Amino acid sequence: MVTDVFAALASPVRLELTRLLLDGPRSVNELAAHFEMSRPSVSEHLRVLRTAGLVTERRDGRRRIYRLEPGPLMDVSDWLTPYERFWRERLADLRDVLDEEPPA
Repeated sequence: MVTDVFAALASPVRLELTRLLLDGPRSVNELAAHFEMSRPSVSEHLRVLRTAGLVTERRDGRRRIYRLEPGPLMDVSDWLTPYERFWRERLADLRDVLDEEPPA
């Protein structure tokens, strides 16, 4: 659900985790190295992302590897499309009004 994705991405830490995962799968330790917080805290943020469907986790021995899942982000993109059109039209209307006004 889109609201779950928005809630998960509301945290700057979780937003940064998704950005880091754009480059490909990473272990918890690799991800935690980018933050000044404990590994368990990073794991908790990853759990929230996993619950929202934004990441998947697989075990490789004792390591946990996380991967970004595109599906929920595509759902957000689809949800935002009508609003994007709305604002594009409003900005075009504003441009037309500004073009009609005589220079000061």
